[in-house]
Amino acid sequence: MTPIEITEKYMEILYSTGRLENLKELLSDEFYFKGPFYEFNSADDYVESLMSDPAVNFSYSDEKFYTNKNSVCLIYKFFKPGVTTHMAQEFEVINGKITKILLIFDSGVFKS
Repeated sequence: MTPIEITEKYMEILYSTGRLENLKELLSDEFYFKGPFYEFNSADDYVESLMSDPAVNFSYSDEKFYTNKNSVCLIYKFFKPGVTTHMAQEFEVINGKITKILLIFDSGVFKS
């Protein structure tokens, strides 16, 4: 699969199927995630965190993406009750696995 196909599969699992354990097949053993609220140094820790507190009633709509040989930057609109915001995620893909995700958004919109 190409980096964009892997990214699309990741987003499908996260936002549509609810089968978060299937994310592990897309993530490298050297996986790293950084976002405004969390940081993880392993695929297991990242997926376990998602599974222990799964998000509900949320969706997204694609707006733009940029890709090169080993990375994809996806810009999209995120929706959940009471929150609508733009998000950007940069995915680094090496040897068919996601090695790094950088998630960027205005965390202030999530504060009540």
